[in-house]
Amino acid sequence: MRKSLKPYLFLLPMLLFAIGFYYYPAIRTFIYSISRVNAQGKIVGFAGLENFRYLFERPVFQIALENTLKLVLVNTPVTVVITVLLARLCALKKPGHSVYELLFALPMAVSMSAAALMFKMLLSPVASPINAFLGLNLDWLGNRDTAMWGIVSLTIWMGLGFNYLLFLSAFRNVSKSMLEAAQMDGAGPIRRFFHIELPAISPTLFYVICTNLVQAIMTSGPIIILTDGGPARSTTTMIFMMYSSGYGSSDYSLAACISLITFLMTLLFTIGAFALEGKKVQE
Repeated sequence: MRKSLKPYLFLLPMLLFAIGFYYYPAIRTFIYSISRVNAQGKIVGFAGLENFRYLFERPVFQIALENTLKLVLVNTPVTVVITVLLARLCALKKPGHSVYELLFALPMAVSMSAAALMFKMLLSPVASPINAFLGLNLDWLGNRDTAMWGIVSLTIWMGLGFNYLLFLSAFRNVSKSMLEAAQMDGAGPIRRFFHIELPAISPTLFYVICTNLVQAIMTSGPIIILTDGGPARSTTTMIFMMYSSGYGSSDYSLAACISLITFLMTLLFTIGAFALEGKKVQE
């Protein structure tokens, strides 16, 4: 009996942690989403699907959903393409390679708050180098037509460093004998890249796509620091709306509904990535 219980005793601390910080909050969030909750966080009645109906009817929810999808559909492919190209260019160790490798990986060492303040200066209407270079006088983060693209550009830049290091390591571990054999058979650089190198790094590619999808959906920090969801709610995302509903308005039922919808969105994107993984990823 002692031998049979021993593995479960080793798992018990992690199981308690998972129950306390994952499963219990998830169950409580679901309960809140179908209940009426007062400003003190106490359940005062049953609401059923009324909270979800109220959420779907709000125009700001549609804006938040569109902005979140924009982040996912722009941030993930752009970040992946840029980092794959940078890593492939740097895979061969050329003279001075440590310098540009450090520069490409630098965004990983910059905190989100510092990066947001840097972009605030770059996109400000007063001292913006971008405006000076383009000859414009545009308030990028204060204009509802450009504010969201400023947030997107910041999230792309923040994701470059770590993804670049992952792809660089993957490219440098591609079998040299396979590349040499393909070159002897007359395959050019582009053909070797798409038919040998890219399939060889597909596990890393799959991991980066999944993590970038989740990070894009969970984006809220840059919005809190730079725009606070404005101007005119043009940069409001699902997670920022959840944050402002729960912590700003004490509408815990609405925040719980947004949390569940965000979870389902993340789950669907992840399932889609896993569906592609079964066909495209090579071990």
